[in-house]
Amino acid sequence: MKVKIGLVQLNPKLGDVQSNLDQHLQKIDEAANQGIDLLIFPELSLTGYRLRDLAYDVWIRPDSSDPIFSQLLEASRQIDLVFGFVEADVRETFHIASAYLSGGELIHLHRKVYLPTYGMFDEARYFAWGDTVRAFDTQFGRIGLLICEDFWHVSPPYLLWLDGADILIFTSASPSRGVATEQKIGSAKWVEHISQAYASIFTNYVIHCNRTGFEDGVNFWGGSTIFDPEGNLVVQGPYYEEALVMAQIDLNQIRRTRIKLPLLRDERPSLTLRELTRITENEQ
Repeated sequence: MKVKIGLVQLNPKLGDVQSNLDQHLQKIDEAANQGIDLLIFPELSLTGYRLRDLAYDVWIRPDSSDPIFSQLLEASRQIDLVFGFVEADVRETFHIASAYLSGGELIHLHRKVYLPTYGMFDEARYFAWGDTVRAFDTQFGRIGLLICEDFWHVSPPYLLWLDGADILIFTSASPSRGVATEQKIGSAKWVEHISQAYASIFTNYVIHCNRTGFEDGVNFWGGSTIFDPEGNLVVQGPYYEEALVMAQIDLNQIRRTRIKLPLLRDERPSLTLRELTRITENEQ
């Protein structure tokens, strides 16, 4: 099966959910007209990233009763969607979340598991962490969805791989950090190395969608990528620019790669579980 992927390097307006929704709907129509099957937006694409106390004003609930979410559910009847938002549950606990929508339905909701609270980051001051990492079934096969810091820790991608995900989708609001060499900022080089490594180790497609623009004095570098199951770069978006990045992936490539390199076949999760149990028990 061949799937046409679209990555939206968006520059959302901080705290302006309606304006950002309008941008989403415009990009969805544009992508559908170009035959894209799956359209992916960055982390917190509906709200902007550096929210702080604004988080308590821009939340939505992921169901059809919510006026914002319902419009995206309707839009997903023409194209599969991934987008980011602030979710509030029924007890007013706030999460950084991403949703996968298809055919007018919520297929999967992921709440960010790792909340960076170091350096310029202070997410844990405002958000609760998620506590599940699960793959899910789509019309394009089984997929795993993570948000930014989640994939700097090897355990969530590894769990998704073992849970059957053949496509890993990572969304981020990754700021420019570190020293720029060869016209590439340090944080971009690091993210690209990690994405390529996961594609090679897990023999999966790895799709990364990053935002761009300036917000509260911080720059976001864009540069969204897709790597194939052998770690080859399929497509890369421009740095520091808004763009709709498109590429077609061939899911048969997963089978061909795993025949040559049967890492999944030879993986030993029971060994990992036994040793993790030993390590955690010794910590108590």
